[in-house]
This record gives sequence, structure tokens and C-alpha cells, in this order.
Amino acid sequence: MTSIILLLYMFWFLRTSKHVLFWLYLWQLKEYHVGRFLDHFKTYKGKKLIFDLLLIFKIILAVLFLLGGKTFPYLLYILLLLYSAEIVFFLRGIFLKTVKIPKITFKTLLLAVISFIVLILFLLFTFLFFKNVLWKPISLLVFDILTSLIISLIVLLFQPFFVFLRNRILVKAKKKIRGFKNLTVIGITGSYGKTSTKEFLTTILSKRFKTLSTKNHQNSEIGIAKCILNDLKLEHEIFVVEMGSYNKGGIKLLCDMVRPKIGVVTGVNEQHLALFGSLKNLLSAEGGIELAASLPKDGLLVLNGDNKYCLDLCKKDNFPATERKKIYSINRDKISSDIWTEDITVAKNYISFLTINTERELAHFQVNVLGKYNIQNILAAVLVAKELGMGFEEIAEACNDIRQEQAGMIFKKGQRNINIIDSSYSSNPDGVIADLDYLSVFPNKRVIVMPCLIELGEKSEEIHRKLGEKIGKTCDIAIITTKDRFEDIKMGAMKVGMKGKSIVLYENSKDIYSMIMLFCKEGDTVLLEGRVPGNLIKLLM
Repeated sequence: MTSIILLLYMFWFLRTSKHVLFWLYLWQLKEYHVGRFLDHFKTYKGKKLIFDLLLIFKIILAVLFLLGGKTFPYLLYILLLLYSAEIVFFLRGIFLKTVKIPKITFKTLLLAVISFIVLILFLLFTFLFFKNVLWKPISLLVFDILTSLIISLIVLLFQPFFVFLRNRILVKAKKKIRGFKNLTVIGITGSYGKTSTKEFLTTILSKRFKTLSTKNHQNSEIGIAKCILNDLKLEHEIFVVEMGSYNKGGIKLLCDMVRPKIGVVTGVNEQHLALFGSLKNLLSAEGGIELAASLPKDGLLVLNGDNKYCLDLCKKDNFPATERKKIYSINRDKISSDIWTEDITVAKNYISFLTINTERELAHFQVNVLGKYNIQNILAAVLVAKELGMGFEEIAEACNDIRQEQAGMIFKKGQRNINIIDSSYSSNPDGVIADLDYLSVFPNKRVIVMPCLIELGEKSEEIHRKLGEKIGKTCDIAIITTKDRFEDIKMGAMKVGMKGKSIVLYENSKDIYSMIMLFCKEGDTVLLEGRVPGNLIKLLM
């Protein structure tokens, strides 16, 4: 019996190691934000983690062990067989590279070490001190069932320690940046368009100024602080900072650290409404109110005139930068903009347009990015660069250095010469609509592959039905990769005439690939929108 128990312990440790790494991965994916972590369990995949048949079976098995009796040896073998099967799937996942593990950082390494110490201590304690052999498998099952809670508790218990370390880094970063007397800081926030605008602006300004910008995913306090400590040099004249937050007050904290002189609000929608709890909280942070209120009296606030929330912000007069506001928009029909466009051409590989300002200066721009909506992000960058002393022609020339990947969407040729539009960097409601507008440029058959959007709160059903309507008007086939709002998308698409059989739910990369290969031929186009299944892009290329 002892050898069986030892084997059981070994199998349990191996399969539990996988689950420890998964829960650490999920916490890291959600940026250790409790709201984002909990919101995951409102999704179909999140609910499957809670209402898992295997988990239910283990609960039943634990109860049967408690009842004891002559069935104990048989139950023990069943549990051993169960854990051995889980190990086989774990090893298969490693071979296929589908096992979810966190990216290696100081934080994840420390949390992983602590978690595995807890695992080992638990095993030693139960093996040495539980004299009654009955309690050994029961204890393993209980830990197994509660793994998610135990790992989450470890994460939350050590959060104050990481907050302490974070605050030390923030203080150092704040102290360092205060020493830069001739540095102009530009803060960029919004629900969408932040990264592209930051990339475009950095490329343009780098033609004249020593410019630094935060790297991809460096839009949090700690990310920006590390950029300041590691990359900001005395030679830099401009620091472009992308600012993200999921809480009211979050953007204010970032502004307190970097003290922007110019603030840009790229556009606002309900993408993270569930995390903020209310539209008021969202508008305070992502909506630009906190950024605007943090600008100095001689600062400048730059707003997207094509976005209703930005226009509302323009009307506010309770922050110091009131007299220094500039508005950009694609056209001037709805709002009196400081800069706008005419003669827009949207081609497969570029966009071109005339840019005009209130001084009647104009210049022709041709930029190698995809989709009309990127004109807004370029205009924001052009307006800021103009305010910093660059001329239109100089800016237009600098835009020649902008690359497709900076806009988060890339045009490729895939198998069978099928057009592949890779917009899998991120996704939001306005972005999906804009990408579908770009997709309509292409002739022949059009396919979209996308997951349902998350963190939309009470607006989720309404938004997904509207997306369905747009899909129905644009696409021949829609492949949805998550179940959460599939029916809402389907209802919206069918409302405008799309056949139900043309809207399908596939989660597996190989199934999606097979359908695309069956449906598409040379010259057809596939739009990959948002976080599509991992190796789908590789299969299509």
C-alpha cells in the first residue's frame, strides 16, 4: 500500500504543477488585477473552469473516500488512474506547446517558488503526519479541488510585498524624471488607438528630436517607471508615454509621475466598462478627464473630434488646460477641427489623404498602414508634431518611415495566395468596425475570424449584435472562436440577411484552418481579428 501511496503522491505533484502554472499564467494575463481576473469567470471559458465535469467527479470521489469501507482500494486505483491520465495530457500539451505557463519575470518566478514550496510542504505534512491512510488521498483531492483558490490566495497575500517593491521603483522613477528640466512629456490615453498613435508620433518626432517612447505593453505605472529608469537619457528631448488604467484615478497616478505637458485622448468606448464599474469611472480615466486635469496651464490637450466622448471632454472647463485644446477629425462636417483631411484614398497597402489646418496649410500624406481609421491616429500625431514646431512637409516625409506593424494590422499573402489581414494584436468594438470597413476594400469572398469581445459589461449584448450586423453586411463567412456572445453576433448578422450556416463557432485552430481552405481560393481575403487561436496564423501562412 505504501508504494501505491508514494506513486499517487508523485502523480499528484506532476499534475498539480501544471495547474499551479496555469493559475499563475491567468493572474499574469489579467495583470494581477482582481477585477479582470474575476471578470474572466463570466466568460464561457471561465465558467468551464468552475463547472468542470472532472472537478465535479473529484468532489464525488472525495465524498466516496470519506464514506470509507471496502471500496477504499478500488477508489485509490481510480484516483491513481485519473492522475496518470492527467499527466499524459500534460505531457501531450508540452509536446504540442499548448500548455499555458506564465512569462518569466521576477514576480512570477517568486510566486512560482512560493507555490511549489507550499506544494512540497503540503505533501510532506500529509505523508508524515496523517497516520490514517484514508486521509492521504482525501487531502490530495481537497488540495486539487481548491488549487485555484490556494494559488489566488498566495498571489493576493504577497501582493503587498510587490506593491512595496513597485512603490520603491516608482519613487526612483519620479525622482529621476524630475531632474530632466528640458524634457517635454506627451501623455496618450483612450480606450483604443493609444499604441498606434504613440508609434506614429514617435516615428515623426524622431526626425527632428531625440525622442523616447514607452515600449509595447509599458502603459502601466511599473512599465512606465522601468522605461524611465532603464531607457530615459539626458539627451532625450521628448518622452511619449502611453497611459493605460483599469481603475478610476489610475491615469492621475501616471500623470503625477511623468507630469505631461501635452495630453492626447485618442478615442473612448465601452471596451473596459465591466472593469471600471460605471461609465463615469471609465470617462475619468480612459476618457481623459484625469489626463486633462493634470496638464499645466500652458499645456495642450489634443482630442479626437470624431469621438462623442472626446467632444464632451472638449466642452468641460474645470481643468487648467481649458484654453489650450486642439481637435483633429477626418472631416470638418460635424465639428470645427484644428486639423482635418480631404481626398482620402484607402488602398490595400496604404492610405493617402490631404491634411489641412485652420491656417489653410496643407500637405499630401501617403502612409503604409491599413484602414481608414488609422487616419485619426496619424492626425493626432501630425497635430502634436505641428505644435512642437515641425512643418507639414517635414511631417509628411517622416510618415514614410511608418511601418504596417506599428498600426497593429498587417497585410500578408497566405497559402493559395489568399489575402490575410492580421489584426490579432488586440480588439475593441470600434476597431472591429474599422477593420471590417477595410476588409470591404477587397473583392471576392471575405471571411472574418474573431473571438467575442470581453469586459464590455452591460453593453455586451447590444455591441455584439451591432458587430453581427456589420459582419453580415461585409463578410461571406464568419468564424467565431469563443461561445460567450456567439448567438448575439449570429442574430445581428442574420438580421441583415446573412445565412445562419455562414456563421459558425470553431475554437480549434485546425478546424478553422480546414474551413478556410475549403471555402477560400486565390484572391479571397481572411481577416484575423483579436486574439485568434495560437497557431492559426502559422497554419495559414
